[in-house]
Amino acid sequence: MRDSTALIQTVLNTVVDGIITFHARGGIVETVNPAAERMFGYGATELSGQNFSLLIPELDRDQSNGNGNGSLAYYSASDAARAVGLGREVMGRRKDGSMFPMEMAVSEMWLGGQRYFTGILRDSTALIQTVLNTVVDGIITFHARGGIVETVNPAAERMFGYGATELSGQNFSLLIPELDRDQSNGNGNGSLAYYSASDAARAVGLGREVMGRRKDGSMFPMEMAVSEMWLGGQRYFTGILRDITARKRVEAERALLDQALQDKNAELENARLVAEKANLAKSDFLSSMSHELRTPLGAILGFAQLIESGVPPPTSAQKRSIDQILKAGWYLLELINEILDLALIESGKLSLSVEPVSLAEVMRECEAMIEPQAQQRGIKVSFTQFAMPHFVNADRTRVKQVLINLLSNAIKYNRAGGTVTVVCTPSTQNSIRISVHDTGAGLAAEQLAQLFQPFNRLGQKGNIEEGTGIGLVVCKRLVELMHGVIGVESTVGQGSVFWVELNLTPAPQIATDTDQPRALAQAKVPGGAPLHTLLYVEDNPANLMLVEDLIARRPDIRLLSARDGIRGIELARAALPDVILMDINLPGISGIQALRILAQDPATAHIPVVALSANAVPRDIEKGLEAGFFRYLTKPLKVNEFMETLDVALKFADQQASHAAHQEPL
Repeated sequence: MRDSTALIQTVLNTVVDGIITFHARGGIVETVNPAAERMFGYGATELSGQNFSLLIPELDRDQSNGNGNGSLAYYSASDAARAVGLGREVMGRRKDGSMFPMEMAVSEMWLGGQRYFTGILRDSTALIQTVLNTVVDGIITFHARGGIVETVNPAAERMFGYGATELSGQNFSLLIPELDRDQSNGNGNGSLAYYSASDAARAVGLGREVMGRRKDGSMFPMEMAVSEMWLGGQRYFTGILRDITARKRVEAERALLDQALQDKNAELENARLVAEKANLAKSDFLSSMSHELRTPLGAILGFAQLIESGVPPPTSAQKRSIDQILKAGWYLLELINEILDLALIESGKLSLSVEPVSLAEVMRECEAMIEPQAQQRGIKVSFTQFAMPHFVNADRTRVKQVLINLLSNAIKYNRAGGTVTVVCTPSTQNSIRISVHDTGAGLAAEQLAQLFQPFNRLGQKGNIEEGTGIGLVVCKRLVELMHGVIGVESTVGQGSVFWVELNLTPAPQIATDTDQPRALAQAKVPGGAPLHTLLYVEDNPANLMLVEDLIARRPDIRLLSARDGIRGIELARAALPDVILMDINLPGISGIQALRILAQDPATAHIPVVALSANAVPRDIEKGLEAGFFRYLTKPLKVNEFMETLDVALKFADQQASHAAHQEPL
């Protein structure tokens, strides 16, 4: 028994938790261990016979009615809590009157027929103080009424530049100046309700933004979250404060960067608008240049063809000169077309009409077009035969342009007596490859690397073959606009293979055999044929003279002419010609405006109007046809094409007249 009692006393004297026993009725302290003496600052003899509420003030309300165990039932500990000496949080009061947080677990016991309680007490101050001393946020507690500062942690001291003793007893508004307005009326908690934090904000020490004032008077931005608490029956607030100066600096820098980015975007947008305006001006310039270049070239080629086909025919010497004029003229026209095509592609103004195109038909047309050039140079050209029809998704005219360019190069740069072979093979499930093989000198690796650069002829400058070096560049751009791929493989001394891959597409619904080109009516004038009237509205004397000379060969046509659109409209209304030829760029009103006026007049609305213009840019042609021209011919004039178009227009006019005659009442 003595050993057991000694062991128990040793345990009580050495444990770090305070242990106090007291009567259940009245709460009179019986025993106190050394840890409890140190915790509260009282000796065991001082506490013996005292009421337990001396140490736990919130028990006063239970002692006041003579029942000391009312609140103790509330603080009774579970088995698990008692096992580790833990229980509920309460505020303890030391001998010097200071309050401190602690945990209390109360257990019931019976000795000699009397009921006692044992309280196991743990001071939380050390743990809390460690937390307060190590957190990066400032933590300040102050009275709810009056805002008098109670405690300040080290982070708050560093934040504001005050020591804890300097702030103790000061008004909280010393640190937060905007709280002055609430202190002035003697109520220190008015604005604190505004700054109260949500549970989520309190959890991370965040709240509303305020301006703090340091000891040196400098202001800085911070976030404050205020929480309410009760200690010893008194209301307090705890403010969790975070200095956000660095964050504000970053935000300011980000705002500056955002503004700089917006300014840069505005600058780029302005540059884009300027570039678009320049491109528009460039397109207008190209259209104008096309007209200006084609107008004199039209006269050269037109009159050369007229002399070539005149009666009596030219002499041998004259024929050689005419051939040189025509060769140079048509070559110059080709150069103009290539340069304009490249410029339009680069400016994004080239429009394509992408639709299902029969590859077999395109190949037949290319074969017919390239055969004279091949025969002239002694080159044998062979085309693949299609076992089944293939349709590609492309612009028919541009596909022909690309293939003719590749075939023309294969012939021009071939060896004497060489061959050109065109093969079509499936590339993938959805595309087909068209390969043009030649037996020329081939290209070295460094030449292949420069192949698709504008105006680079790969060392062919001294070659007798003419060219600008932009044909392949135009081909590449056109193929890519049609979502295809172009490439080349070459071996020096053996030849080259230029290939194009285009996407396959299903055949159109309409039968393809109905699309076969039909022969146009030739200019044959039977005896007794009616006389037709042709009105030509043109301000260029050379162009007018050319058409006059051509029409002089047609005894069935009477030619009228006008030098501007207004005079042309007057003549059309007076003479009611069968067909009208209309230039686009006229003094006064344009040819398109004149066409609209004629179309609105019932007397002239039925007359087919054929455009004859040097505006040969594809978009100009599209605009002309959309405006209502019967056909759109470009200058320089091709005599056969002009005559065939004229016959088609006259035939249409005759049909219109016949239909109108049958509609008249008898």
